[in-house]
Amino acid sequence: MVEKTTLEAVKKALESSPKRNFRESVDLAINLKDVDLSNPKNRIQEDIILPHGRGRDIKVCVIGGAELAAKAKDVADMVITPDELGKIADDRKQAKKVASECDYFIAEAPLMPQIGKRLGIVLAPRGKMPKPIAPGADPAPIIENLRKSVSVRTKDRKTFQTPVGTADMDPEQIAENIEAIFKRVTGKLEKGRMNIDSAYVKTTMGPSERVL
Repeated sequence: MVEKTTLEAVKKALESSPKRNFRESVDLAINLKDVDLSNPKNRIQEDIILPHGRGRDIKVCVIGGAELAAKAKDVADMVITPDELGKIADDRKQAKKVASECDYFIAEAPLMPQIGKRLGIVLAPRGKMPKPIAPGADPAPIIENLRKSVSVRTKDRKTFQTPVGTADMDPEQIAENIEAIFKRVTGKLEKGRMNIDSAYVKTTMGPSERVL
């Protein structure tokens, strides 16, 4: 069940945002307190599945050999073979283009060292290092989950932001997505919600509304 304050904040954020001629994202900003993020073990880096998805298309790239490529061709947005991987890695401009076009990457586990060495410099800073998958595994369910996911990364700052939907979604759906993020994030914090100083929801161009 969605907390009333969360739903009210979402409704206010949507109502106070002027209508735009493009589909705005709805974002959640969380401010932490009493957390030492200079210690890497206290940082949060989670892929969270939203119950109602992102409200927009999420592109997933699969990196793997012939068998995985064949399984992925109808479900992934981009498929890269080991041979193509080398060519892309040697062209920094192309590597950056691929990194910006795709939201998530999946790769056969044996290729991970090569990917880290060749593409890590482009993917790692964006938080897009591939999720490893066993050779021959079916990528479809993983891709389906990633299309509904958001990546939450705190790095060394106590304020972080993540998309929770789009302005054309029902407020109840956005609120439930927010609650899913709160649940996952607080589960990673030593004092749970006591480590959250405040949280705000807003559309891309609209004013923010306090959730917590």
